[in-house]
Amino acid sequence: MTTLVFGHKSPDTDSTGSPIVWAWYLNEIKGIDAAPKLLGEPNTEAAFMLQRWGLEKPEIIADVADDQAVVIVDTNNPAELPANINGADVQAIIDHHKLVGGLETKGPIDITIRPLACTATIMHDLIGDDMAKMPEAIKGAALTCILSDTLEFRSPTTTDHDRAVAEKLAADLGINIADYAAEMFAAKSDVSSFSDAELIRMDSKEYEVDGTKFRVSVLETTAPGVVLDRKASLMDSMTTVASEDGVDQVLLFVVDILNEEAILLVPNDLVKTVAKKSFDADATGDTVFLPGVMSRKKQIIPNLKV
Repeated sequence: MTTLVFGHKSPDTDSTGSPIVWAWYLNEIKGIDAAPKLLGEPNTEAAFMLQRWGLEKPEIIADVADDQAVVIVDTNNPAELPANINGADVQAIIDHHKLVGGLETKGPIDITIRPLACTATIMHDLIGDDMAKMPEAIKGAALTCILSDTLEFRSPTTTDHDRAVAEKLAADLGINIADYAAEMFAAKSDVSSFSDAELIRMDSKEYEVDGTKFRVSVLETTAPGVVLDRKASLMDSMTTVASEDGVDQVLLFVVDILNEEAILLVPNDLVKTVAKKSFDADATGDTVFLPGVMSRKKQIIPNLKV
């Protein structure tokens, strides 16, 4: 049986690239038949990565069969995984998020969860000396994952080890990190072909605070004005998406990569209260600026209050 390797729904660059990296390792180093998969359409930056390194886009799957062998990467949250994940045969989890709970396995498994900025950094360490056998395209995917998750080392989740691994990979590939990251972020910022609902769901996670269910959406961009020009329609669509997805409220943070700040859209009093209680920010209009806020994992989710 082929082992399926996948990350979370609404796949970002790490949840697109890390399954490719680990499937290569299982196939070529461990001799285990494995295939990377996606749980949705990759975002524009992830699509850029696939094209830039000549990698085939993994098949998108909706669910997994009973007893299907799987490796989960870049999440351990059942809400971000296929509906039948507890019916599958989970072989391993490789992640850098907090432990959520709710996954059930058929036996003891390998679990690696480390406080690093990117799953690909962890994989680099697990692969060890066999990194020398990794093709350039797979190394390129790993580098892209790390630069994406660290926002080229601007994110507060960045560790010295993430930076060191990225610099080593870039040196191996003959890549200038600043130039390459600029290409990545330009691809990430091109959202012209996406509907408002697609933008809201593109990089989002569900999170509950004291009984209030949120979809916490983040749009990382070097051109925040392009997104904010659609502010009125985005706020209308936030209501529709919340209703369709069974949450009480969408929180949409536009992360300005270059100015290292987030802009929170404020469509109603609930979000105004969230801004005040969570970030001590007074929203006088329909947006509020949050200087230094870059990371959903480290700065947004842990601080949410209603």
